[in-house]
Amino acid sequence: MSKTIQKVTGFVIREVQGEQQLLVFRHPFTGIQIPAGTVEIGEALEVAVLREVAEEGGLTDVRIVECLGVEQVQLPENQRVVLDHPRVYARLDDTSFDWGYFRRGITVEVLRQSGAFTQVKYEELDRVPGPHYVSMSLMGWVPTELLAATRERHFYLLEFSGESADSWTTFTDNHTFTPFWALVSDLPRIIPPQDRWLVYLRKAIPHVKMRSS
Repeated sequence: MSKTIQKVTGFVIREVQGEQQLLVFRHPFTGIQIPAGTVEIGEALEVAVLREVAEEGGLTDVRIVECLGVEQVQLPENQRVVLDHPRVYARLDDTSFDWGYFRRGITVEVLRQSGAFTQVKYEELDRVPGPHYVSMSLMGWVPTELLAATRERHFYLLEFSGESADSWTTFTDNHTFTPFWALVSDLPRIIPPQDRWLVYLRKAIPHVKMRSS
């Protein structure tokens, strides 16, 4: 059985003057996103989605309304998702020097496999200078047992009931994000593949006509 990495996405809604708004945030290098991330080892799904909303959106006064669905993706042979936080080795054993480590939950390209190790590569893209501009790249060998072939994402609808500005800033993952409320009926352009996730939100609030610019 292939190993699976668990992911969560949180659609946080509030209502202002009879109109529903969705919490999104602007990443300084990639564009507008929805709070989402990887479930930590031993962490409950509900705890994970609340944590992601707090970290990326800066909101804690939210409650989970319901789970909207689960999407399971079987990755192609040349892709895997990183489990845990594996060291990246220069050779096919864990006594060779290590260059660093991969963060749990990132998707890497599989280059080749030998014995208990797999050589993989990760590239960080910076969409500010250009969509194909690579700002960093890390390649090396990691234990094959720490790579997952299946990604499972759980979508949650959440409700915000506190006081909030229309926009603010948060600092997480060594970046400054700018969360803001966007009209569900007139959403800004969400980065791919997150724009596809909106189908789950449309099913949850079918009475609101959604448009993404």
